[in-house]
Amino acid sequence: MEAVLLDFHGTIAQVEDPVRWVTKAAESLGNTLDRGKATVLADRLTTAGRAGGPKPYRVPPHLAEVWADRDLSQHAHRATYEGLAATVDAGLAPALYDRLLAADGWELYADTLPTLRALRAAGVPVAVVSNIGFDLRDLAGELGFADLVDEFVLSYEIGRTKPDPAIFHKACAALRVDPERTLMVGDTPADAGAAAAGCSVLVLPESEPGKVHGLGAVLRLL
Repeated sequence: MEAVLLDFHGTIAQVEDPVRWVTKAAESLGNTLDRGKATVLADRLTTAGRAGGPKPYRVPPHLAEVWADRDLSQHAHRATYEGLAATVDAGLAPALYDRLLAADGWELYADTLPTLRALRAAGVPVAVVSNIGFDLRDLAGELGFADLVDEFVLSYEIGRTKPDPAIFHKACAALRVDPERTLMVGDTPADAGAAAAGCSVLVLPESEPGKVHGLGAVLRLL
C-alpha cells in the first residue's frame, strides 16, 4: 500500500458520552442538570437521533428532506440534527449541535495519533474521507491531527457520499495514488464501499472512546 484513507467518526475519533454531551450543552446556556435528569434527557435525545450516534428510530416527516441531504450541505446537516433534538428539547437543540463542532465534544482513540505519526514518518500520504456536513479541518487542528493529514475529502464539499466509488476516487486523485495501491480504513459498510473503487479495505470493530481501536493494524498492512 502506498497511501491510506481514513474515515473520521468511529475510526479516528468518537463523540463524547451522551450524558456529558447533554450536561455540557446545558452548561453553555447557564443551566445545571443533575445526573438523573441529564441521563433521562440523553437517552431521549439519542433515541431521537444524534450526529455521531445511532440513526433515529423514525425521522419526522418535516425533516425527511434535510435528512436525505444531511451529508451534502452544511445547512441540511445542522437542520437535521437540531430538528431531531428539538423534538425532545427545542431550547437545548442549538447548543447540542454546537458540541459537535467543538474539540471538547470529541475523543480520539488511543492509537490515532501514534498511527498517524508513524504513517507520516514512513512518508505514507493520508486522506480523511468522511460523510459529513461540516468542515473538519479546524476541529482536526484542535484535536491535534490536522498536520498529520494531507487531504480532507468531505462529502458536503464534493457532493458524493460513501459508499459511492466517486468519493474514494476523488481521495486517491488528491493523494496522486492509484486506488489499487490504497488502503481505506473505516468502521461501517459505507467505508467498505471503497472496494468497488479498487481500494483495499480494513473495517475496524467498535471500540470505546479513548481506547485502543486497532488502527495499528494499518502499519502492518503497508
